[in-house]
Order: sequence, then structure tokens, then C-alpha cells
Amino acid sequence: MAKAGKRLQKAWQGITPEAPPLKIEEAVKEIKSRALARFDETVEIAMNLNLDPRKPDQNLRGTVMLPHGTGKSVRVGVFARGDRAKEAEEAGADVVGAEDLVEKIQGGEINFDRAIATPDMMALVGRLGKILGPRGLMPNPRLGTVTQNIAEAVRAAKGGQVEFRAERAGIVHAGVGKASFTDAALIDNVRTFVGAIARGRPSGVKGTYIKRVSLSSTMGPAVKIELQGLAAEEPRA
Repeated sequence: MAKAGKRLQKAWQGITPEAPPLKIEEAVKEIKSRALARFDETVEIAMNLNLDPRKPDQNLRGTVMLPHGTGKSVRVGVFARGDRAKEAEEAGADVVGAEDLVEKIQGGEINFDRAIATPDMMALVGRLGKILGPRGLMPNPRLGTVTQNIAEAVRAAKGGQVEFRAERAGIVHAGVGKASFTDAALIDNVRTFVGAIARGRPSGVKGTYIKRVSLSSTMGPAVKIELQGLAAEEPRA
């Protein structure tokens, strides 16, 4: 425990809330140099946005495909029958089923991190709303997880697609890679993620949209990033 404490103290040394934002290149180097845990830490992004997701015209939710993936193995569950079920299995889905899968989930067996369903299965999947909904696992047409193109959806989920959703305080966060990634790969992933958030600006947002962006590793401190040049120019209010 003493050694772990020293590692954490070293990781946080010199980082204060008053520290000025860094350019993305400098921030990535800082995060990687402070990822001192005995495992490959996840690099996470947090974005503070000027929106209230409780208002219908300020809701933000979607997906983005990170060019270098997340470094995380994603287990995919698919609700489908017949040919679509076979396509899901061939595409690499970890769990595939219909009524049998519903029964397993109702019994407390949830062996997947992302759920996908064909449209005809949603009446059945609807029974699981109280179980999957709170866990963020309910298939949704807006996210491309209710689709006839099951194989493509499974490959996207396995290949680095990240879901994002603004929380009540207007904060969006997600994993954008691992500390073992190269600087260039992490920078590409961060820029891609920020660009997706910028393009998804809800119509009801007025004034400055992105207020603050920071990066951190699983066990490390958060480092603020300069917004200028981080992504494509934001649409004007």
C-alpha cells in the first residue's frame, strides 16, 4: 500500500486546479507520464458544456467512431432471430438470442457492454427497459443500435465506436484510449471526439457551447486542455 501511495503522490505532483490549460500535445504527454499504475490506465476525456439536457432542445446524445479505437474489449449482445442472428454471430457478437436472451437478463445475467437489436425485436426488448435503461444498455435507433444492418453495428461497437451523452450538469465524458497508445493516436482520438461533440451542438444552446475540456488517466489527475484549435470551429450561436 505504501508503494501505491507514493506512485499516486508522484502522479499528482505539480497539478493544481489553478494550473493553466495546456495544448493538446502537452496535455497528452503529461497524462501519459503520470499514468503510473501497474495496469494500462484508460485515458478519459471530460467536457463541460453550456447546456441543460433536461430541456428537449438541449439534449445531446450520439456515437462517434474513434480512429484508433479505445483499447478496450467490448462485449456485444444482440437481440435477433434467423439470418440476422447468424450475421451477428459471424460479425463477432458475444451473446445472441431472442426470448432466451431476455430470460437470462431477467434472471440477472448480463454478459455484454453494448446491446444491439433488430427493429422487430424491440417489442420483446421493451420488457427489459427497467433493467437495461438504468445501465445505459437499451438499444436506441438514434445511436444506430436498433438496425437491420446488424453486422455493421456489431463491427462498429467492436472497432472503437463510443457512445456519449450529456449528464444533468452538462458534462460529457468517455474513454478515448489507453496510456499505452502513442501520443499521435491519443491526440487523433481526442480531436475526433471533441469534433463530434462540436458538430452535435443542440439547437437550443446559446452563446459559448464548450466551456472546458480536460484529460485524465484512471488513477491520475485531470489536466485542462486549450480549446483553441482542438477541433473544427464551432458553429456560431
